[in-house]
Amino acid sequence: MTKKIIQFSKASTSFYFDASFEHLEKLTSKDNTVVVTDENVFSKNQKKFKGWNTIVLKPGEQYKVQATVDSIIDQLIGFGADRKSVLVGVGGGVVTDMTGYVASIYMRGIKFGFIPTSILAMVDASIGGKNGIDVGVYKNMVGIIRQPDFLLYDYSLLKSLPREEWINGFAEVIKHACIKDAAMFKLLEEHKLTDFQKDKSLLNKIIQRNALLKSKVVQQDEFEQGDRKLLNYGHTLGHAIENTYQLSHGHAVSIGMVVAAYLSVNFTRLKGAEKIAALIVKYGLPAFAKFDVAKALEVMQSDKKRIRDVIHYVLLEKIGKGVVKPLTSRDIQPVLEQLSK
Repeated sequence: MTKKIIQFSKASTSFYFDASFEHLEKLTSKDNTVVVTDENVFSKNQKKFKGWNTIVLKPGEQYKVQATVDSIIDQLIGFGADRKSVLVGVGGGVVTDMTGYVASIYMRGIKFGFIPTSILAMVDASIGGKNGIDVGVYKNMVGIIRQPDFLLYDYSLLKSLPREEWINGFAEVIKHACIKDAAMFKLLEEHKLTDFQKDKSLLNKIIQRNALLKSKVVQQDEFEQGDRKLLNYGHTLGHAIENTYQLSHGHAVSIGMVVAAYLSVNFTRLKGAEKIAALIVKYGLPAFAKFDVAKALEVMQSDKKRIRDVIHYVLLEKIGKGVVKPLTSRDIQPVLEQLSK
């Protein structure tokens, strides 16, 4: 096990890499802790939850809404949870997003930690303190930035993860490589998904690299005034089509990354858009898709990152260097139309 402590503006988060679920007992006691998970994770790991007060949610993005939050709060009251209680989210991004959100508003804020159970959650969703819920097709429209006390990484939880969810998570790994780490982009080109599934040390290396890369970006810009915006690479269009077309997060972001790469050819003279599309396809993700351009632009106009009629779009100057550029719908529309045929 490797422990790393990252200091943020108001709190620190302890990362426990290559640890085991059982280590949770050393971080928080069973009698004042409530674990939040979903039916999929619970059914595959029932023994691990024995003795823990547990709230089990319906799985899926469609349940990342206020009604589920209300249900969690009702159950916390039922457990007698108070200001000294600790909430632990065990699951993918949906579970960790909601757990952090509930912990931030229950009794005006209680401690919380995460045990991410998907690649997506391990490298991205559970890191950085963004907690929240969706409102209709608008992803993460309501939420708060508050850091977890700890993240515990147990790679054995990935054994039951479907191949599709490995693929989904590697979209965020590719994203990090595109915006901040050209050497990691090369590492991904040299390997394939099955290499990371079979080799635990290689998996630990890539997960630590991504978790610490994202943590460093957040550490320098916790409240998204500058560099943290780069983490939205692929997400502006990705979020606009994800809920509309019921796409997985990884698929939506991959399509968004390719669109952003081709926008970069126009606006930052990027060389390498084809390499990005090729790497995305190599890892089993879609590079292109048909979608309603007018509807996508309409949803993008409601994005949290829009300021008046300008969308602050994450582009690439080169592979490994992201930049934020102010673009209008008129700038974006021709590329969307070209790539959504």
